[in-house]
Amino acid sequence: MEYILNPWPWYITGPLIALIMATLLYFGKTFAMSSNLATMCSIAGAGKFIEFFKSDWKDKKWNLIVVLGAVIGGFFAKNFLSNDSVTNLNKKTILELNELGFKNPGKTIVPNEIFSFEALTTSHGLPILIIGGLLIGFGTRYAGGCTSGHAITGMSSLQKPSLIAVIGFFIGGLIMTNFILPYIF
Repeated sequence: MEYILNPWPWYITGPLIALIMATLLYFGKTFAMSSNLATMCSIAGAGKFIEFFKSDWKDKKWNLIVVLGAVIGGFFAKNFLSNDSVTNLNKKTILELNELGFKNPGKTIVPNEIFSFEALTTSHGLPILIIGGLLIGFGTRYAGGCTSGHAITGMSSLQKPSLIAVIGFFIGGLIMTNFILPYIF
């Protein structure tokens, strides 16, 4: 018997996220993925060279389990809980993406023209990866957290800096999508 799997609806996932956030707040923890990079650097001994990484990483090891869970969960979601449905994109969006060189917009979760090993071998693939990584790293550090930390933890605990950061994330995404991405492709 074959089951047709669909994404969980918002009225299930939303309360689940709220329950997790309430539990984290109760235990005095915050959810943030980017802080795990600093924890991993502390584990690797970067604190010997850079003051920022001098911390007791053992207090943060629970958050590394969150990363492991995200990786394992992503694997299970992709391989066991996904169906082959395509993303229902607006026809105008499909035409615009075709004009930019995207062959099958909406047919895969992420466009292969950007997110594939073959894309790294193009003249602009590796520079995009490097520059994008540096910008994300700088932005995360400058904003005091990543999108998941601000949008999920910060917003759920009504922090004004997180609201400002999330507004900035959306403005940056709009600028990238409408003004920069067309020049890259």
